[in-house]
Amino acid sequence: MNPAVDEFYMAHALRLARRGLYTTDPNPRVGCVLVKQGQVVGEGWHRCAGGPHAEIEALKAAGDRAGGADCYVTLEPCCHHGRTPPCTDALIHAGIRRVVAAMVDPNPLVAGQGLERLRAAGIETRYGVLAADAERLNRGFCKRMREGRPWVTVKMAASVDGRTAMASGESRWITSRQARHDVHRLRARSSAIVTGIGTVLADDPAMTARLGDEKVRQPLRVVLDSRLRMPTDARMLSLPGKTVVATSSDDREKHRQLEEAGAEVWVIGCNDSRIDLWELMTLLAQLEVNEILVEAGPVLNGAMASRGVVDEWILYLAPSVLGDDARGLFHLPGLETMEQCLKLQFREIRRIGPDLKICMKSGE
Repeated sequence: MNPAVDEFYMAHALRLARRGLYTTDPNPRVGCVLVKQGQVVGEGWHRCAGGPHAEIEALKAAGDRAGGADCYVTLEPCCHHGRTPPCTDALIHAGIRRVVAAMVDPNPLVAGQGLERLRAAGIETRYGVLAADAERLNRGFCKRMREGRPWVTVKMAASVDGRTAMASGESRWITSRQARHDVHRLRARSSAIVTGIGTVLADDPAMTARLGDEKVRQPLRVVLDSRLRMPTDARMLSLPGKTVVATSSDDREKHRQLEEAGAEVWVIGCNDSRIDLWELMTLLAQLEVNEILVEAGPVLNGAMASRGVVDEWILYLAPSVLGDDARGLFHLPGLETMEQCLKLQFREIRRIGPDLKICMKSGE
């Protein structure tokens, strides 16, 4: 065993896994490389839910050369019957000599049992190679499996004085074309995009992922609308993909109108006349939603912060100043002391065209 060699081939497997970034949901993104006598004899990645897993793609590419090969895979091979047969059985049948996994599968149906089955068949195993990279690639899937809720990212765009729009509501465009393209990549990797009814009424957004010719699975669109003010002619209702209106209203006539317009209406519990965000996250996780991108105004941003449901904050900061009367990022009434303020940690700062992309997490 050479750790440097294992990392080299695992890095290649991770690059393959990223090819499924926008298409595998709700399954994890997985890549696989088969190596024999220092040569790659087969490789593959999981392309879409219901399709062959990465190991099967790699075995198919290798053919008869798979016997005696080492298998590098970014997630522990499955050992249960789901939409496809167990990958462990296929690896054993092919005569694989050794299996190196980046990480153990957090799915309770696997959770180490896949590696145990391989060891019982006489196959050498190792795991934990570039595990942090593999975890980051499937952060939503891992969080849903371990904690029963999705990974939540709040995306914001502002001027350097922390303003999101002029007092009139005008906001196009604060950030650059490059930053907006990066946002579409965030949307494309997300299982769902969440916004508030205020944003819908003000901007009539499409909330779709648009990446030119790249194949993209449109995320679920979720509008939080406690009083059911959603217009039946909202633009998103006529676009590809599904739109859900989450409400606490029992107005059956408005339910019917929205459903006829193409929306699904979910009745969710309330806290202080607002949608219960924890209940919503739990429900979305039960529907196999892995990653949520929140694109909203200051009211929902503030509610997300105060309820503690956010895993990551992404701020696109433009080199412009909008002035004192312009609108801010958060509505957080009641903060009076420094001890009460929302504290974040910087994780990454980089340039996107003329703008800055600032990634943060909650906590000191």
